[in-house]
Amino acid sequence: MESKRIGFVSTRLAGMDGVSLETDKWSDIFEEDGHECYYMAGELDTHPERSFLVPECHFLHPDILETYRGCFDRERRDPAMTMEVERIKHYLKGQMLRFVDAYDLDLLIPENALTIPLNIPLGLAIAEFAVETGMPMIAHHHDFFWERKRLSRNAAWDYLNKAFPPHLPNIQHTVLNSSQDNQLSLRTGISAQIVPNVMDFANPPVVADNYASDLRESLGIAPDEKFLLQPTRIVPRKGIEHAVELAHRLEMPAKLVISHASGDEGDEYFNRIREYADLLKVPVIFCSERIGEHRGVTESGEKIYSLGDLYRSCDLVTYPSLIEGFGNAFLEAIYYQRPLMVNNYAIYHCDIGPKGFQVVLMDEYVSSDTVRQARETLTDPALGAAMAKTNYELANRFFSYEAIAPKLHSMLANAFGV
Repeated sequence: MESKRIGFVSTRLAGMDGVSLETDKWSDIFEEDGHECYYMAGELDTHPERSFLVPECHFLHPDILETYRGCFDRERRDPAMTMEVERIKHYLKGQMLRFVDAYDLDLLIPENALTIPLNIPLGLAIAEFAVETGMPMIAHHHDFFWERKRLSRNAAWDYLNKAFPPHLPNIQHTVLNSSQDNQLSLRTGISAQIVPNVMDFANPPVVADNYASDLRESLGIAPDEKFLLQPTRIVPRKGIEHAVELAHRLEMPAKLVISHASGDEGDEYFNRIREYADLLKVPVIFCSERIGEHRGVTESGEKIYSLGDLYRSCDLVTYPSLIEGFGNAFLEAIYYQRPLMVNNYAIYHCDIGPKGFQVVLMDEYVSSDTVRQARETLTDPALGAAMAKTNYELANRFFSYEAIAPKLHSMLANAFGV
């Protein structure tokens, strides 16, 4: 296929959140095939010459926050709020036209912007733009609104039915897992392609250098202590209290390191984890300010380590999530060849576990068997290494760039022909 100019549209394409990371991976695959990728969002860390910044795309923009508050956790919407949503929608639709014209784009890929309604005007703008232009799109869905309890009470059903997601002939849809595929079809009649999260397993991580040789000491982990890594944001669906309980029940010197902050969901759960850890006398290190997408230094001169540095340094990754669209941290742990503890969450149970991955398994709660498996893995490096090797080989088969590239090629062919 001749080279195409592809535009990604989202609320934010920056940092280490799942949507931004998967966008980077898709763009890597497309550009490897000779296509050119461009980006429109409310926050961007993409190449400046290919970036189109629109602050109103961000879900934390003051005007967008106001529309969110006016549409959720209530049953009625003020008419003035409807007018405000319309105003911002028209503005964003105009910005999309400028984005397409500026880079002469052939196809748009909305990244979660037609999925979770944190920015309702943006979703409406994309849907109307699709109707009015007929431009081909591939909607990359990550988190649907029906998967989030806090969005179930709302005064926005008309918007949700129209644009989250829209059922239009020029939009192809992709989901992360079989459950989303089933629910999307049942709720909307839309048929989708399952495209799971991936890592570039054909290119293993570079061999560790000396930069992070002081990481454990810098974070306050003693040589005789086990380093448990919780590589997620501090939000309730991550089930971090189970990681705290595991650390307590191991009955060996250990510290739990949590790599990310709370993000956009407030500090209530953060406080719950801190209090629970104090109750169980588990030392927890909150180090989000010391972890970045790239290495560097803080304003006070302390080292900033990469997420890869954390993975390479830890003894066991804890991933006790209750709900996941797929599981980026699961793949990251495998990529860096670390043993891990995983909760048997629904998508793991249906789509991932049956592939044969070897993990310390927790099924809804930390059992004595979970503790036993974790202790054996931590005290027998050869066992952990063997698990990591098997997992890497499996992930390379099922969740690599090469595994999803044919699906992306097929969708481009559907949009433009061979």
